[in-house]
Amino acid sequence: MAELERILIGDAAAAAPDAIVQGLADELVHRTISGVPRTIYQELWHVAFWMELSIDWIRGIETPYPAHATGGFPSHEATRRETWEQLRERFLAGLNAAAAAARDAARLEFTVRCPSQPGMPVRTMTVREQLENMAAHNTYHLGRIVLMRQMLGAWPPAAAGYTW
Repeated sequence: MAELERILIGDAAAAAPDAIVQGLADELVHRTISGVPRTIYQELWHVAFWMELSIDWIRGIETPYPAHATGGFPSHEATRRETWEQLRERFLAGLNAAAAAARDAARLEFTVRCPSQPGMPVRTMTVREQLENMAAHNTYHLGRIVLMRQMLGAWPPAAAGYTW
């Protein structure tokens, strides 16, 4: 497995993403923590949302950038419609799509259009750059999820192998 794929789905820098989101009860992922702006569910929804946009862009689909930051987080209705397990599966499907794009060496230097915030020009970047951006974004938010799990006494998960 090449490093780009490994940073997306493996344990390149810390626990693997699938391990970070395993073994969590529905009640726990919706629990608020004092001083923390979002729940585990909301953080993972945000990651899945941006992965889907990035994968669309990689595939040549210019899915619009949200008009406001709130568009990248779930509404109360969206949270009611999608269970934790459904969200987790959507997240894992996004990771698998990103890993497949990382394995497609022939397309890594292909330039893709990436819509920007309203009023800003469309950006372009290579598939590799889009995947690197995704990996950095995922790592940031998955780290937040690990910290929330620690605060809730739900870390480490059984299969992660990491205790820090």
